[in-house]
Amino acid sequence: MRSEKALQLTIFIEESSTWNHRPLSAEIVHRAHEAGLAGATVFRGVEGFGASSVIHGFRLLSIKQDLPLAIVIVDDEERVRRFLPGLRQMIDEGLVIVEDVDVMQWTQSRQAQGGATA
Repeated sequence: MRSEKALQLTIFIEESSTWNHRPLSAEIVHRAHEAGLAGATVFRGVEGFGASSVIHGFRLLSIKQDLPLAIVIVDDEERVRRFLPGLRQMIDEGLVIVEDVDVMQWTQSRQAQGGATA
């Protein structure tokens, strides 16, 4: 196991947010990949609200589902900071959190430990 310092970028947007007629979450993930960032994951919330105080969540009979999304990116500080200006151009409304994190990676395979593999 190795441990290193990094930055975590957490982006909170709404599922209905778009960039040039494409889902904003997909555009952010695509650009993070192009920028060579270590990875990006989109999490879909069940329910939530933000600065607007409007509660967004799954409604069985609702035509429009506008669930909250969180996109998490973790990489070294320099790469994350280089990514931020482009991100700012895409987000009209949302919340971005940048925080210091300790990253611990386990790289030994389970097979080498005698465990089962998928």
